[in-house]
Amino acid sequence: MGSEATGMGAAAAGAGAADTDAADAGAAEVGRGTGAGIGRERWLPEFVALSAIWGASFALIKVGVDAGLPPVWVALWRCLFGALALLGFCAVLRVRLPRDPMTWAHASVIAALLNSVPFTLLAFGEQRVSSVLAGMLNATTPLATLLFGLALMPAERLTRWRLAGLVIGFLGVACLLGVWRGGALGGATLGGALACLAATLCYGAGFSYTRRWYAGRDGSAAALSALQIGLATVQLALVAPWLAGLPHWPGPPAALAMVVLGALGTGYAYILNLRVIRVAGSTMAASVTYLTPVWSTAIGAWLLSEPVGWNTLLGAAILVAGIALSRRRGKPRSGP
Repeated sequence: MGSEATGMGAAAAGAGAADTDAADAGAAEVGRGTGAGIGRERWLPEFVALSAIWGASFALIKVGVDAGLPPVWVALWRCLFGALALLGFCAVLRVRLPRDPMTWAHASVIAALLNSVPFTLLAFGEQRVSSVLAGMLNATTPLATLLFGLALMPAERLTRWRLAGLVIGFLGVACLLGVWRGGALGGATLGGALACLAATLCYGAGFSYTRRWYAGRDGSAAALSALQIGLATVQLALVAPWLAGLPHWPGPPAALAMVVLGALGTGYAYILNLRVIRVAGSTMAASVTYLTPVWSTAIGAWLLSEPVGWNTLLGAAILVAGIALSRRRGKPRSGP
């Protein structure tokens, strides 16, 4: 939803968020029949479509929670329809799911970090904040990924540019929240914003975990992703009735929103992401991070009539600048 992985990990979408390291391993499956020399006119429409789908995810979540769907059920429907889409994709490609028990164990951890928990947190947050603010806060995922990468990846080093990016990104979040208003934020708004930020921390931890312990395991990216989303569906199915009771019919608009959120935002978008990686490269695919909040803001303001304040636009600009700085290459800082 976003980062070296835009937002949805090895298989999650939307956005949240596909990890480019994991996706590279299986990109050839989707790009079969498309040469690496295909020009921008071929991948650019798919790149824009990918950013739009992930940007629209926040509005779709909002439709669901406004219809009375509990957050955990929003997350469950999202994973269920996403898993069905990915399993169908694997069936078309005749790709089997991994059988190694250790792969399943790692996939269970990643499913919790990239899907079950953050999807629930985002839906909980959007009960209290607009989809516009949720989409903007989700754009902090690259910075969260950097923090966890520094902690979990021995090869990662803190450079001056990365440190500057983290500081500027933090200032962007403060501007988005309008911290100078103090009590005007309100407990519910602050709680929702913190839930959205907690979701990005889950993404950051999940992406780093994926990169270190999951991306290099045997199996195609499509199969690993289908396994991940499938396990997330099982996890949520076990706790949803206990946390929020049995599901209810939310009405046609919300039901359609859940199908689209899962099948497109957590299923088809993953396929699009692999195609962009195959043709344009993982670096270009990861830059979808910059477009996703633009779409989430436009869709939330246009379709849901959500307000967009000056601090939202300014905070987003500061945040994007921080992300860009954190990705600049530089010499590692020397230790003391």
